[in-house]
Formats: sequence, C-alpha cells, structure tokens
Amino acid sequence: MSNMRSAPTLDDVAKKAGVSTATVSRCLNAPDRVVEATRKRVMSAVETLGYTPNFAARVMAAKRTFTIGAIIPTMENAIFARGLQAFQEELHRRGYTLLVSSSAYKPDVEEEQIRTLVARGADGLLLIGHDRDPKIYEYLERQKTPALVAWSFIPDARTPSIGFSNRDAMFALAQEVIRLGHTRIGMISGISQGNDRARLRIKGVKDALAANGLPPEALSVIETSYEIESGADAFAGLMSGGPSPSVVLCGNDVLAAGALRKALQLGMRVPEDVSITGFDDIELARIVSPALTTVHVPHREMGLRAACGLVDMVERKTAAASINLETEIKMRASLGPCPK
Repeated sequence: MSNMRSAPTLDDVAKKAGVSTATVSRCLNAPDRVVEATRKRVMSAVETLGYTPNFAARVMAAKRTFTIGAIIPTMENAIFARGLQAFQEELHRRGYTLLVSSSAYKPDVEEEQIRTLVARGADGLLLIGHDRDPKIYEYLERQKTPALVAWSFIPDARTPSIGFSNRDAMFALAQEVIRLGHTRIGMISGISQGNDRARLRIKGVKDALAANGLPPEALSVIETSYEIESGADAFAGLMSGGPSPSVVLCGNDVLAAGALRKALQLGMRVPEDVSITGFDDIELARIVSPALTTVHVPHREMGLRAACGLVDMVERKTAAASINLETEIKMRASLGPCPK
C-alpha cells in the first residue's frame, strides 16, 4: 500500500476550523465578508493543513475564472501606476486576480493581447482610452467579454468609461495660461494618432485659443513619445527658430520633466523666461524643481471605481454607467505671468 497522503480538502479545513465549507470559501474568496475571529481561525487551519484551493473546481462551479485583464499602453513610467494599484487592490478585495499587459502604444500589439486574455478566460477587460479599431469591440461583444475604458470619458462612446474629459481638463489649464498673458504657446504632446487622450488634450488647448480670440498659429505643437528625453528634445525644438513660446504645455508630467531639464541646460529660468506645465500630477510633478503646475487626475478613485464597475459588469451581466471624474489644476512654481 502507498503511504502517500492525499492533499487536504476544503472539508478538512472546515472540520479543523469548526465552520461550514461555505464559510471557508468566503474566507478565501471574499475575506471582507467574514468576521475577523472566524477568518483568523479558518486561515490558521489553511496554513496548518497546507491547503491550496482547487482553482479548476472553482472555475467550473462559478463558470468564471475570477481573472480580470488590463492592457495599459506603457510600464516605462508611472503614468498608470497609481490608478492600476487601486484597481488591483479593489479586485483582490472582491476575490479577483489581475493580469496586466503593456502594448507599448502599438494597436496591433494591443489587439493581440486582448485576444490572448480572452482566450485565457479573462472575465472582463480594462482598456485605456477609446481609440481602437471597431472590429475589436465587435470581437469582445461576440465573446461576451465585458470591457471598460479608463483614463478617458467620452459620454456617447460604444464602451462605458470611468475617466475624465481630457479636452476639458486641458482647456481649463490653457485658460489659466492665457489669463496670465501668454499668447505664444508651445505644446509637447504624446503621439495623437490612436490616442484619444493626447488628441483631446491638443483640442482643449486649441479650443481655449479660439475662445480667447487668439489665432491658431499662436500654438506650436510637437508630438513625441512619452519619455523624459523626448520631452527635452521637443522643448529644444520649440525654442529654436522664430519667436519662441513663452509657455510650453506638456501632455504629461514625464514630458514636462524633460522640458524643464532642457530649459535649465539652455540657461533659461523657469518661470521667469519660460513657463512649463504638465498633466497627471504624478509624484514626479512635485519633486522636480521648480515644482510643476499640472492637472491633477484622481488616479486612485478612477482605479477603484473601474474595478467596482467591471466586477459588476461581470457578475450582473449589465453595462456599467459611465462616470466623468473631476480633474483639478495644481498651481505650482513652474507657471508664471508672461515675461514682458
């Protein structure tokens, strides 16, 4: 006879902890729904016995994998980090595991990752922004895989979104810049093709110029990748040739940090000679010198609400309501009046 012991079961844990198997399941899948004393007793039994939940059995019973996929454009910098952290924390609290992919801002890579996550049984997907081939949305609908968009709010979009109006946020910042007397405006933007966030931020600045009676040629735009070095190179480009702008609005704080560094290398004082602004209000915006005037995005609230909305779509099989979150201008030292 073999003396190999069989792996401990859910029943074994329940007996040792003196609770029902349903309570053990709740402790493992939704611990916040179980009183602390019971949870501690169950988790102690799990540890003592060395119990590992049978994931396959759980999947078969629930007809779900309790897995959510998220495809973000980049992991190179911290643009998405805070929102994704809050998203993951809330998913964990609700008993879901997060799988993250990065598309490097390449639509074909993103499409491949969407299909891979669906094939692996993801119950739902978090996508960043709305700009993608309509056939991808048709594919997700055929697969009955719920999808939710974050970092961009477009009210009449095909897919529900929990984000903010990129156009309105940049419009408000540009209004403040124009109020300070700036009429020659430079902008360092992310690549706008296939990126509604970048495209709508440019539109916000253009709309602010029009609203204040400034001609379109008052704005010079350079589109580049979201890297500090790219921001530095673009800033140098804006400052060479012709009357240079008195303010440079950047599509995010990473580009602004690069612009700021290049300004100092060129011997320009910020904001006395040129003002520089960012967008996102990641930690970088506060630690550069001078600190960046920027648009504060409620990253954690967005991540939390996106997790709640997506889990509700998965479990209730209903579309989430789109939510437009408020952004806020953070006035700091990098923006000043237009030099005389």
